[in-house]
Amino acid sequence: MPNSSEKTLNFIRLPVWAWGLLFFFGANLAGCGQPEMKSAKIRPVPRDYVFRLAETHPPDFPTTLADKKFAELVFQRTNGRIKIDVFASSQLGEERAVIEQVQLGAIEFTRVSAAPLAEFNKQFGVFSLPYIFDDDAHLWRFLGTETGIKMLDNLEISHLKGLAYYSAGARHFYTKKMVKSLADLKGLRIRVQQNKINMDLINALGAVAIPTPYGEVLSDLKSSAIDGAENNPPSYLTAKHFQVAKYYILDGHQRVPEVLLISKITWDKLSNEDREIIKQAALDSVKTQRELWNKFEKEAMEKLKSAGVVITEVKDIKPWKSAVKPVIDKYRAEYEKELEIINKVR
Repeated sequence: MPNSSEKTLNFIRLPVWAWGLLFFFGANLAGCGQPEMKSAKIRPVPRDYVFRLAETHPPDFPTTLADKKFAELVFQRTNGRIKIDVFASSQLGEERAVIEQVQLGAIEFTRVSAAPLAEFNKQFGVFSLPYIFDDDAHLWRFLGTETGIKMLDNLEISHLKGLAYYSAGARHFYTKKMVKSLADLKGLRIRVQQNKINMDLINALGAVAIPTPYGEVLSDLKSSAIDGAENNPPSYLTAKHFQVAKYYILDGHQRVPEVLLISKITWDKLSNEDREIIKQAALDSVKTQRELWNKFEKEAMEKLKSAGVVITEVKDIKPWKSAVKPVIDKYRAEYEKELEIINKVR
């Protein structure tokens, strides 16, 4: 049996490779007991969240660019802790389906038109009522009232949280055959956004309402499943609907704002500080969106004219308003408060 002196001597005589292993494991064990501060300083800041924002419009559309501005502001103001990826061109689905996913928290953010929101929160149906706003300034005066702002918060009962409004201009009809007057709309199959008021509006004008997802409009126009649709100039242009339906009549029957939303499930997970950052970033992105929208709307009209679109202006809107009066009367009691404020800020 070797004595203790011999054991010590054998230990000292370990080969070089064995000494290397002892040094390696000893250094790592020491590191576990006392982390080195210097290495911690160069570690990247971990992201708390990576969220998705669903958008219907193409990447260069004013609304999509505003989505990206919003995401950029959130990223900057949280020092990279919250990253929001914008998915344009309906990559995550059409608006109605996306709203349902946002309710469930499967998608965290979206930008949608207020029209399909009416199917989830009836108060937003007021924007689908025809000819209730004189111009864009009138709409934005209403959106800035206590009632307009509260509407965003009221979405919480639908498991959604409204963050801000975006501009979407006025909506007009475009068709495959010439429409110069109200009488020319009679019997035409017109695609509408998916809510009851829109259907009542089209039917009151003598046309046939066909509720269809936005992404199917172009193919339906080509196949003659529909005779026309209605939308603002930028959407009419970028969706290429003008290539099939070359007649555009400017009646301005609706001014339906866009709404930037977050899932209530997602909102409840956030700290108060992050909620404030997200809300303010959304409000700050509105200026960018409205500036881009106003510029692009003018450019869109010029491009449509250059492409050979026949544009007709409605000079006497009275017959159109008279035709849809039954629609206003049908929903007046339901939207009495909102209509009162709209008239007040006219």
